[in-house]
Amino acid sequence: MQINELSAQEIATAIAGRNLRPSEVMAACLDRIAAVNPAINAVVSLRDRDALMAEARALDDAPPNGALFGLPVAIKDLAPTKGIRTTWGSPIHAGHVPAADALMVARIKAAGAIVIGKTNTPEWGHGSHTFNPVFGATRNPYDLARTPGGSSGGAAAALAARMLPLADGSDMMGSLRNPAAFCNVYGFRPSWGLVPGDAGGESFLSTMATEGPMARSVQDLARLLGVISGPNPQMPFGLPARDFLTEVEAAPADLRGKRIAWLGDWDGAYPCEPGILEACAGGLDVLRGLGAEVVPLAAPYPAEKLWQTWITLRAMLNYGAKKLLWDDPAKRALLKPESAWEISTGASLSAEAVYEASTIRSKWYARAHRLFQGYDAWVMPTAQVWPFAVGERWPQAINGRAMDSYHRWMEVVVPVSLIGLPALNVPVGFGASGLPMGMQIIGAHGQDAAVLAMGETYHRATLWPQKHPPVIAPAGGHPDEARSEQGR
Repeated sequence: MQINELSAQEIATAIAGRNLRPSEVMAACLDRIAAVNPAINAVVSLRDRDALMAEARALDDAPPNGALFGLPVAIKDLAPTKGIRTTWGSPIHAGHVPAADALMVARIKAAGAIVIGKTNTPEWGHGSHTFNPVFGATRNPYDLARTPGGSSGGAAAALAARMLPLADGSDMMGSLRNPAAFCNVYGFRPSWGLVPGDAGGESFLSTMATEGPMARSVQDLARLLGVISGPNPQMPFGLPARDFLTEVEAAPADLRGKRIAWLGDWDGAYPCEPGILEACAGGLDVLRGLGAEVVPLAAPYPAEKLWQTWITLRAMLNYGAKKLLWDDPAKRALLKPESAWEISTGASLSAEAVYEASTIRSKWYARAHRLFQGYDAWVMPTAQVWPFAVGERWPQAINGRAMDSYHRWMEVVVPVSLIGLPALNVPVGFGASGLPMGMQIIGAHGQDAAVLAMGETYHRATLWPQKHPPVIAPAGGHPDEARSEQGR
């Protein structure tokens, strides 16, 4: 098997056994990027090949040290990375080179990985479609005319195209889950607090976004999660680290006795394009075949209340974080319309509206906790649409129902994100047009290991990423064209 087809687990084992050298892994990675990235545009700000090969060769004779020893990684372009251009997809920061690493990046480096560059993301991570005026659009390896989703779209596309063995991502509104579903890989949103952020900004109200792992196998997710998780003493609400890899490797051979709630489209509140619920039904059949009991569950909370709460708190946080940019006319002019909408909405909020939203969020958390007393997990679709045209900013309607914001078409991820639950996207196969889809396996807060173990059992039974890799052929134009397609 070629190196690029190996999992991070297999590569790490081969390096530890002196059956594979880090320099061989790096050469295979860079060769693959050179071959397919021009068509996909997933990896950006790639470092010099000679410098990367020198770093890898320096590890060839060194004793393996760290869970990611010798593995090449590219960091999502929302995380500051020392010495490598970090832009947040924004022309405001197009030339920014950080002097220090974010905590997550520092932990990845300390585990022995070699950072080769960045993965593409939407501007400021806003929107589940990866395009920006700095690098252009990323394309889906399964159809170069389609989006890989976002905001971790570059990471998902790089994984699917075998450019990287694993990747980091981040998730506020499905950004670890949606692109994983669109690219036939795994993306795990951890319980909020398991993977800490960096101190320095607001940290008590900002509890809806988290970083997490992406990979082509659940064991690889667990390997990376073990590296990036664990408390930051300078941040509140932290959860303790665990040996997730060992727990996942010991996953049961079946799911007998597990009770899983199927929430579907939330009683019609979350319209899904034709074929998506049917694809998820196939995933549910796998769970049943492994011994789980799947129970249809009525919508447990009013969807519109969750949505209004979501857009209120999200806008409040965006306004607070980006007020300085908003107050500078020159920088405001460089913000994309979706970001401007978030900030301007936040600027108009009253304290009463924010308090009411937080109250609804609190009630939903309590309701969800009670529901989990009767179920081991919930399952929902990961996305409401199939991967759409790369030149489209966002889906305007689903089944004739108009979307009233740039992100309403991803409303299905809101129940999880609003209250910080762990959620794993698992692939469920392909639709009639040959495009991938996934479903979310959702656990109670703090039940990350249990969700991953369930996902590992599902993975062993399906192997969707391994059995159905993309065939990447030149089609759909060149990524450079995306700058004119998307506009500025």
